[in-house]
Amino acid sequence: MPRLHDVLTLQCLADDMFGTQPLQTLLKHTFGGQLVGQALAAALRTAPEAMVPHSLHGYFLRSGLPSRPTELGVDRLGDSASFATRHVTTTQEQRTVFSASVSFQHIENGLDHQDAMPGVPDPEDADGFTAPPPVLTHLMREEWPDWDLRMVSREAHLDGIPQARSRYWMRHREPLADDPALHACGLAYLSDLTLLRTATLPHPAPPDMAASLDHNLWLLRPFRVDDWLLYDQTSPSSGNGRGLAQGRFFDRAGRLVAVVAQEGLLRWPRHRASHRPDISPSRHGSRT
Repeated sequence: MPRLHDVLTLQCLADDMFGTQPLQTLLKHTFGGQLVGQALAAALRTAPEAMVPHSLHGYFLRSGLPSRPTELGVDRLGDSASFATRHVTTTQEQRTVFSASVSFQHIENGLDHQDAMPGVPDPEDADGFTAPPPVLTHLMREEWPDWDLRMVSREAHLDGIPQARSRYWMRHREPLADDPALHACGLAYLSDLTLLRTATLPHPAPPDMAASLDHNLWLLRPFRVDDWLLYDQTSPSSGNGRGLAQGRFFDRAGRLVAVVAQEGLLRWPRHRASHRPDISPSRHGSRT
């Protein structure tokens, strides 16, 4: 299965043009996190010296095919004294599969605040965790053996309403090089792994079709993906065949290091969709 180094290795094809080779996978379509991580890696190759990425906004336009080579073209949209912006177009056989804008900034000093980290068990506390769904357990063992995930136990319901929240401790099992760009791309890769599933949790059965539509990532503070990171994920809404999910990454010291938001396509069979329980605020009251 692909190692993180293999996923993020880009061959320079021409000025601001990069390529990747097919990677072995069990998945029918290219993993979305791979497209996000590679787009960030391509943008980083063209970024001004001493600037760091702080945001990425991307759209999944077509399903990627793991058996095909990929090309990533970078457009330099603008550079200023403080910021720089790049646009990355990912193609396979001249068909665009992913498009992303990446913004970079010179590091500045400023006033600081953040959300508090949720109270959860330490990743070494075996009593605080539960087994992930069997499909995810199988994929983690076969597709992502280099990554360690531990699913925090959760209450199934709050005031009778199914919760759309999941929390995982995550890390790369083996130590990685001291390269902030590598860790940024690693988190971009990891951020797509469990997020959309959160939007399916309030519903009685999994959807027949699920696919990421977009991906938005904000990098807030330095971090390492070979240290434990808590991925706190919620879904404020699903409807109209789409689900919205949001996530926050905290390091073990409680620092909020990244925020993610994603909307995905979620389709249930019509007979099941028409009989889903009503969990609207008008019936059960608003929740926070």
